[in-house]
Amino acid sequence: MTPKHTKIKFPLWQYLNQPLFSHDTKLVLNPQRFALIWRLRLLERCWAKECDAKGPQQH
Repeated sequence: MTPKHTKIKFPLWQYLNQPLFSHDTKLVLNPQRFALIWRLRLLERCWAKECDAKGPQQH
């Protein structure tokens, strides 16, 4: 069984694999700020996904 509330741990691998010399993304050295930005982007990606929780719809 999965716990009711799962806490998202620090994204260490994503933090360590930031692009150093990218024009598209800015390097974030502060781990707390990186975690905040990463969680916000995760939430945005989740909102952008379409969810079909009710199952197939009949028209």
